[in-house]
Parts: sequence; structure tokens; C-alpha cells
Amino acid sequence: MTEVEKGPQGRRRGRGARERILGASQQLFREQGINRTGMDQLCAVAQVSKRTAYQHFNGKDELVTEYLRRFDPEVMAGVFDRTDLTPREQLLAVFELPARGRQEPTPLCPYIEAAVEIHDPEHPASQVARDYKLALAARLTDTAREAGATNPEELGEQLALLLDGASARTRVLNSECFPTAGAIAAVLIDNAIPAPTGA
Repeated sequence: MTEVEKGPQGRRRGRGARERILGASQQLFREQGINRTGMDQLCAVAQVSKRTAYQHFNGKDELVTEYLRRFDPEVMAGVFDRTDLTPREQLLAVFELPARGRQEPTPLCPYIEAAVEIHDPEHPASQVARDYKLALAARLTDTAREAGATNPEELGEQLALLLDGASARTRVLNSECFPTAGAIAAVLIDNAIPAPTGA
């Protein structure tokens, strides 16, 4: 049986250290980036010792990879699994993000951020980011097919590209670009899905 860890003020921390480390990584990686976040800072925010952190993760590379795996494991299940929306409405709902406060910095898509900050395409986190982006495009393609698109692969790829572009532009300008992206998506969807025949 392992000893219950004590935090910086000598209080017992008990179980949940792994979740606190992952929570701290989500907060810090989003706020200041992966490369600017060190293990010392992560441990301080998670209120764990470095020894405990390395018992749960072999190093920062493994932590970054797990952070990405857990960020959206179901590839936007909150949109694609909604039974109250038609497939066309699901495609449009992908572009509806909750509004943030004026002072909050706009977070970049964590998968894009990881790909930009980690230059090694063979890094496990780069692979997770790539897999996520491919899975998202596949979900968009499947939904486009259900909506009746004549070329669902093309529409899925167009919408995936539009999403990534909106995410990056929103971050660069620190201004919401998703409403404009949603309007463009509506045009692409309408052009790709034949109008019903008959009166």
C-alpha cells in the first residue's frame, strides 16, 4: 500500500493526483502553451510533488499526449450524437461555440497548438493530433453522407478545413470568427446537398 502524499502545506492529498495533474495541464497548456509550461509549474498548480508526477507520467511528452487524448475523446459527441438535430443541423452546430467573456483570451484548438509547438511529426502527441483531425473529418463526412451530400468526402474535408481556419483566425484576432465560418458552412452545405425534388 502506498503512502498518502502530502502537499506543499503538509496537507494530505490522497488519491486523484493524476486527475489534478491532467487538470493543471489542461489549464496551463491552454493559457500559456505547451512549451512555456514547465513540470515545476504543473506540479505547483496540481499540488503534487515532482516525484508523484513522474510516478503517473514518464515525462512531459507522455503528459501532453494524454492531455490531448482526453480533451475530446468522442470527437464532438455533444454535436454528432444529438438526436434533436437533423444531419444538416449537426453540421452547422459544429460551428456554434459558447461565447467567451471579452477579457478571456481565445484558446487555440489544442490539436493545432500541439502540432505547431511540437515539431516532430513522429512525436506521440503529434500522432494523437493527426488522428483526431482525421477522425473529425471522417465524422463530418459521415454526417454529410447522412444529410444527402452528393460528394460527402469533399464536403467533410471542406468543413474540417473551415473549422481549423476559424479556430486559428479566432486566436490570432482574439475575436470570434465562428459565426462567419458558420455562414460559409451553410453555403457549402446547401451547395453540396441537392434540393428536394417535387413541390
